[in-house]
Amino acid sequence: MLPEEPEITEELVAAHGLTPEEYQLVLQIMGRSPNLTELGVFSAMWSEHCSYKSSKKHLKTLPTEAPWVICGPGENAGVVDIGDGMAAIFKMESHNHPSFIEPYQGAATGVGGILRDVFTMGARPIANLNALRFGSPDHPKTKSLVAGVVAGIGGYGNCVGVPTVGGECEFDASYNGNNLVNAMTIGVAQADRIFYSTAAGVGNPVVYVGSKTGRDGIHGASMASAEFDDESEAKRPTVQVGDPFAEKLLIEACLELMATDAIVAIQDMGAAGLTSSSFEMAGKGGLGLDLYLDQVPMREDGMTPYELMLSESQERMLIVMKPGQEDVAANIFLKWGLDFAVIGKLTNTGRMRLHWHGEIAGDLPIQPLSEASPEYDRPYVIPPARPHLDPHSVKGEDLSSALVKLVGGPNLSSRRWIWEQYDSLVRGDTIRGPGGDAALIRLGDGPKGLAATSDVTPRYCVADPVEGGRQAVTEAWRNLIASGARPLAVTDNLNFGNPEKPEIMGQFVGCIQGMGEACRALNFPVVSGNVSLYNETNGQAILPTPTIGAIGIVDDINKATTLALESGLDLLLVGETEGWLGASRYLMEIEGRADGAPPPVDLSTELQNGKFVSEMISKGLCRICHDLSGGGLAVGLAKMVIAGGVGANIQIPDGVTAVFWLFGEDQARYLLAVSETTRVIEEAKKAGVPISCVGQTGGEKLTVNDAISISISDLEQAHEGWFPTFMAGA
Repeated sequence: MLPEEPEITEELVAAHGLTPEEYQLVLQIMGRSPNLTELGVFSAMWSEHCSYKSSKKHLKTLPTEAPWVICGPGENAGVVDIGDGMAAIFKMESHNHPSFIEPYQGAATGVGGILRDVFTMGARPIANLNALRFGSPDHPKTKSLVAGVVAGIGGYGNCVGVPTVGGECEFDASYNGNNLVNAMTIGVAQADRIFYSTAAGVGNPVVYVGSKTGRDGIHGASMASAEFDDESEAKRPTVQVGDPFAEKLLIEACLELMATDAIVAIQDMGAAGLTSSSFEMAGKGGLGLDLYLDQVPMREDGMTPYELMLSESQERMLIVMKPGQEDVAANIFLKWGLDFAVIGKLTNTGRMRLHWHGEIAGDLPIQPLSEASPEYDRPYVIPPARPHLDPHSVKGEDLSSALVKLVGGPNLSSRRWIWEQYDSLVRGDTIRGPGGDAALIRLGDGPKGLAATSDVTPRYCVADPVEGGRQAVTEAWRNLIASGARPLAVTDNLNFGNPEKPEIMGQFVGCIQGMGEACRALNFPVVSGNVSLYNETNGQAILPTPTIGAIGIVDDINKATTLALESGLDLLLVGETEGWLGASRYLMEIEGRADGAPPPVDLSTELQNGKFVSEMISKGLCRICHDLSGGGLAVGLAKMVIAGGVGANIQIPDGVTAVFWLFGEDQARYLLAVSETTRVIEEAKKAGVPISCVGQTGGEKLTVNDAISISISDLEQAHEGWFPTFMAGA
């Protein structure tokens, strides 16, 4: 018997996140008023989180194709050819709102969800990364949020047995009421054994596998598509609860089933749970689907069709099987101690019919929900770039103290406190873990490796969205180059405020424009991603944060670079230095200012300089390399000194002002430590690449003319000390 349902009122419609105009479209599509379950389905499928209704118009402008791209956006994850009959499958996704409400479970289930996006396509996950943004260190919630999020990421990733090899973490007051947790997973599969989510075959059985369904996570997708306010703590029940041990079993069971010939299509139950997975699979295939909800494995008594369709309980998958293969799948999943149930069959009706103990709990057309959700062309105003910084306004005093403060401050200090809570070595294939420009994972038994990184500079994006979008891509590209990798492709996680505000939508559009320009210039396609909007609390938006995750191939891991200095080498600076301090870390953290335009990104120069550095690495002429970004040359060099425990002596060129030359954040620059100096400089001249010898390595100090003199031990103490001190007692 169907449960009694309330009357559909304007208030109930609004509570489900649908506008009056959207509800009128629902009535037009249905030809009648929906019941509560049907209203819930529309609410989830048309939520910003699931439908991308404010962003898809602009996402279509990003480049997504290249000869090595096997599958671009539109599937669970992107797929690129990495040679030798293998493919890399990867994606980044947000779990921002849940992680603010319940930091441990929010972050943990973010990791679980992105893992499922990858292994549902047939890949064994080989690495996790994460990009984190928290509020000001002196905000009362920041420390507890950091502790909970890091514990959740470590607790889930460590238990499931996938190494967490890299990422980033920054602090800014704009995230006080809305932290960001962006999780990225990379997997490897046979290029001819990729699994997709398009349902096919009228009459084919649809099976449910994994953990039982509970009441956790109901309205999770809707919550992720709305601003926060002072009552957001009350949304704690919408945060999912994860079980990493069940996820590990699910990975092994799915991969074992994928080794058979039993699967037609497969989809994980992520945001909006059974609703999104079933509608998307059937919608892509142009089919209908009968679901028998009373057959869904449940862990709580008295669950209703509404709850079953909208629950976001974790560790669950939906599979379309070939006829007669149900027993094959059942035996595998039961062997691994997981639930298995046939809960539906494909039809040719184009409709989703929800059965409940012999009655119809819902009857909806599939295409309007899965393939034809609203698409908005929201008004936007791209904020103009800030005026250039007045160089005369920069004080530039006591540069030794400034450098110590920067490398020992909230945003440029060591993240060892974080990464030591992650297992970065499990599986035994990690060549380079956290702390460098990019992580490096061995691929099989051969010489090849996969490099991975994530990056974005939100302070640039708010100062000039177009330039900030360009820089986010080029910085990730440089990270891969500096590690000895050949960049392949991008996944993105676009975190912004309320798109209904023209200035916020303008930030989004501007960043997308810049990203697209950079990806095209660098032949660096976007193959997957996620959009997270409404990251606001009480009207205060986060900084625009279009996080870029990226991967590249290292053809010979024996030639991979490090940033750790060795003695007796020359330091070569690749790229032009004008001393750009606008929107810089120095200006913000030393002089307490956020003014000035960000450094310009010249894409042809980025390509030229990157190719040169890559060639020097491949020729064996450079084994120590670091790209220069936040904090400029001084901070980049300090990190190299600390990493190697070897000092350096730098000479400032004549006619330049020390503070601009040392802390300017000019783009397209790398610092190399080499022995064959003359040859490298000659190669640079042939390539038309600016290069200069700026110093030598050795000793126990970092010295710069008479401007800076700091011992390695003082640098290291400052760099390693901030995070443990900040988190003491957490």
